[in-house]
Amino acid sequence: MAIVRTAALRSLSLNNLQALSRETYINGKWIKSGSTFSVLNPGTNEEITSMVPNLDQEDCRSAIDAAGNAMITWVALFYTGSSHQYILYWGSLLPVERSKILRRWHDLIMENKEEIAQIITVESGKPINEARGEVDYGASYFSWFADEARRCYGQIIPKNAHGRQLFAVKEPVGVAALITPWNFPLAMITRKIGAALAAGCTVVVKPSELTPLTALAAARLGEEAGLPPGVVNVVTCSPSETKAIGNELCTNPTVKKLSFTGSTAVGKLLMAECASTVKRVSMELGGNAPFIVFDDADIEKAVTGAIASKFRNAGQTCVCANRIYIQEAIHDEFVEKFSNASEQLKVGNGQWETTEMGPLINEAGVEKAINHVRDAISKGGEVVSGGTAATEQGPNFLVPTVIANANENMLFSTEETFGPVAPLFKFTDEDEVVARANCGSAGLASYFFSRDIGRLYRVSAALQYGMIGVNDGIISAEVAPFGGIKESGIGREGGSQGIEDYLNTKYICMSGL
Repeated sequence: MAIVRTAALRSLSLNNLQALSRETYINGKWIKSGSTFSVLNPGTNEEITSMVPNLDQEDCRSAIDAAGNAMITWVALFYTGSSHQYILYWGSLLPVERSKILRRWHDLIMENKEEIAQIITVESGKPINEARGEVDYGASYFSWFADEARRCYGQIIPKNAHGRQLFAVKEPVGVAALITPWNFPLAMITRKIGAALAAGCTVVVKPSELTPLTALAAARLGEEAGLPPGVVNVVTCSPSETKAIGNELCTNPTVKKLSFTGSTAVGKLLMAECASTVKRVSMELGGNAPFIVFDDADIEKAVTGAIASKFRNAGQTCVCANRIYIQEAIHDEFVEKFSNASEQLKVGNGQWETTEMGPLINEAGVEKAINHVRDAISKGGEVVSGGTAATEQGPNFLVPTVIANANENMLFSTEETFGPVAPLFKFTDEDEVVARANCGSAGLASYFFSRDIGRLYRVSAALQYGMIGVNDGIISAEVAPFGGIKESGIGREGGSQGIEDYLNTKYICMSGL
């Protein structure tokens, strides 16, 4: 593993993706690896780069050691003439100082917004306008947690005996391992790093092998923002090394906390491995979101909300509407308006300014979505629009698909489609649809549209989900807690709650006063 010093990033460009991809960031140094792997553009299946460092378990251990050393305390700064040297002690750095670094990192991301958006689009396929929105959204977590760093309040507890004083104080958990997905290659990283660094933790980030370039770009800007060596480390690897690196992150005793966003199946495996060292875990896992439209809803707004919720990022978000329930009195009207709206979506390469829906991440994603369509047809479903691959656009495109006459025997009743397929179910009354919506092990996001004030409260209370969108199809915000219940996860990200998963509470009983 060769160690190479590079200058801080000043300008990102699609023209220097090859240079960007050749090194990853560990212990404040940009390193290369003797083994590399490729990243493809989902819109064309063409190779973007073949030079991303393919780190192994030993490299991951080095990254963990670096984070552990940086965790000890933070910063004495010595000057000798014009040179300076950091002695790293991150955990005890004043919150306001951690806040300044996060704020500067936020500003650098926004200064490089267009370049980062282009990288997101090229490696994930996301339409460029959605990618720009992700940069805004992702950067907002650094701004938010820059402020939250100064709000990790403890507690003075009323004493239970004379001569005693009782306290509860907040302290950083320690080294945090962060495993992030491909569908939001910037925002899923910033949402985790922002909370961890604000709390005083150091991190080892393992980005998806499908979208590592955004993580590397973010790390370069973090270095420029003033991150000390070892505070943030990025471990890139191919699928062949993923299992070994995941095992190291889960079992290494230096790592005190693991945060994972991804499938429920993988989350369960990681939780089992973390049990060996009794790590703190945060899990943002799969969803199967119900989207309910009652007959007293504003149908136009419900259609707009359903389109946004279902087809954003080609249906590849964990909070996408996966089951759309329509009350029978308005069913036919909604089906017609919704299918018409889906047919108006402009499908194409994410780099085109006019594109509203891009490709799926790979051919496996397309095949899963098409399999759900075939299954629905075999069980009585009616394809109202779409239902086929958009091969004229490329190998990973699917036409936005609407299926009527959906029923609970179909795969998308129990499986997350993660693609642009919208099954429409008919229902009769409130109690029935709430029971159907709550059926199953997923409990991440849910949505419903209604103008009945009593129903707004009843259904919000009755739905067994961590997040509920009422008359709104887009609910994520840096100021609000994001997370699920049941088998959709543990813990929360964002909001004032997001930093708590990276803090321990220490109780102090002081006597002899």
